Amino acid sequence: MIALKEAQQAGLFAKQHWVPNVVSGMIVGVVALPLAMAFAIASGVKPEQGLYTAIIAGLLVSVFGGSRLQIAGPTGAFIVILASITAKHGIVGLQIASLMAGIMLLCLGLARMGVIIKFIPAPVIVGFTAGIGVIIWVGQWRDFFGLPSVTGEHFHEKLWHLLQAMPNLHVATTALGLGSLALVLYGSRLPGLKRVPGPLIAMVVATILQSAFGFKGVVTIGSAFGGIPQGLPTFTVPSVSMTQIVTLIGPAFTIAMLGAIESLLSAVVADGMAGTKHDSNQELIGQGIANIITPLFGGFAATGAIARTATNIRNGGTSPLAGITHTVTLVLIVLVFAPLASNIPLAALAAILFVVAYNMSELNHFAHMVARAPKADVAILVITFLLTVFTDLVVAVNIGVILATLQFLRRMAESVEVQEVAAQEISRELVHLGMIQLPPGVLVFGIEGPFFFGAVEEFERSLARTHTDPKILVIRFRRVPFIDITGLQTLDEVIQKLQRRGVRVILAEANERVLGKLERAGIVERVGDGGYADTLVAALARCEGFDERNKHVHQALIDEFSDQVLEKSKSYLDKGQ
Repeated sequence: MIALKEAQQAGLFAKQHWVPNVVSGMIVGVVALPLAMAFAIASGVKPEQGLYTAIIAGLLVSVFGGSRLQIAGPTGAFIVILASITAKHGIVGLQIASLMAGIMLLCLGLARMGVIIKFIPAPVIVGFTAGIGVIIWVGQWRDFFGLPSVTGEHFHEKLWHLLQAMPNLHVATTALGLGSLALVLYGSRLPGLKRVPGPLIAMVVATILQSAFGFKGVVTIGSAFGGIPQGLPTFTVPSVSMTQIVTLIGPAFTIAMLGAIESLLSAVVADGMAGTKHDSNQELIGQGIANIITPLFGGFAATGAIARTATNIRNGGTSPLAGITHTVTLVLIVLVFAPLASNIPLAALAAILFVVAYNMSELNHFAHMVARAPKADVAILVITFLLTVFTDLVVAVNIGVILATLQFLRRMAESVEVQEVAAQEISRELVHLGMIQLPPGVLVFGIEGPFFFGAVEEFERSLARTHTDPKILVIRFRRVPFIDITGLQTLDEVIQKLQRRGVRVILAEANERVLGKLERAGIVERVGDGGYADTLVAALARCEGFDERNKHVHQALIDEFSDQVLEKSKSYLDKGQ
């Protein structure tokens, strides 16, 4: 309950803050009403389940989340994966997957993985969100145009069948859809409606028109789902089998990742707008709790909603009281106005989702990234987008992350340099310590960058360039931030090969972390006594053939420095300083 505590400590529960938060919560509740129903229908479940999700998840995230401004509920990002799960496994399967995703989110938060989630590459996020936007847009054609049902397992099949069915569009439904779309976009510009959300205006106007004229053939919530029950859901535990768990673990993981990304992104947006600072780990814990409990009351997966959170801030919300009020508002709507929802045309909800899909796709950002990003990132962006649209969101996210990881490793490996340090460079570096030249038969190699499995090939290739074996090889680790097991194994193998050829290996200048790994791997023991030195000077001092003259020069420099210090001190004493 970090958000509640922070709000209390900041004095945001004082009476003077009640009114703006309550008003903001009521506005957000009204905004959430059409969106929750639209997202539920698009996900393959009943509209009231979207309302239950917004009510329960919104309350729990406000209480247990890590951002005091976050508004949670069903979102467009989930539509594709949730609709797929519902089609294959039914509503019970969807609720089990949502519950499993909640457990994963809770574990991520408890393991303090909130920061790591932010590191998912932008091309992957932009690619799959744009793909989701396209799928949502095409998926709403049937309700928007009043088209007959079409078949097709894959996107391209459904798209082709929808295009073929376009000549059979329903005129009244299409007219309501176009009118609703215009009101969603421009309704708030009408006189006296500036503060009223466009989606609400569109839904109310379309419902009034349908109620007044009763257009034949127009599909409504009442004709499609039998209306919305006037009451709250009951607690029900779904029966779970091991087979379901195994089958749904992949989709549940995707829900968890999408939920984590969207909720943390929403929290970051809120911080930027309000000047607050969220706790990413606590936010994941709050999202996990919400997704565990919500399915037990008839709901499904939820996450932080960027648009509703931004609406909360713009209307004066400053504390979790606004999120709690948003929940209370939805509860009152369900208890009082549920019967009126029967005449809401699905075309109006489809129009709302048209705008949601456009906003999700971020066309300008997508085009900017294609035009300006490096070619490898553009390739990852386009591949993730195409896989999201034409295959499966789970596949798209997994492959996108894998490709981005491989690209990152390639760049990391290319940044690692393993090269021989020239004698002149060593002389310039160490001359002030009294060392003039490298001992004969000694080579010094420096490694710059992380010594991991991607850099192993470069290390072996660089050593092979020496052609002739030196008597002593000094390997500097001064600029190696970390080393992994592959790097340790390769280093160990190289040292053994060199030792069999009579080359003595001395390791030098490793940081504490790298040195600890070298010791645990037995590499320090393998190079023997004197095989490791904290400094390059100490390493060179252990080389056979070390020029004794260097030692004398070194001592002479120390003596000269000491004389200068004594002379300076005497001067200060004479002046009374």
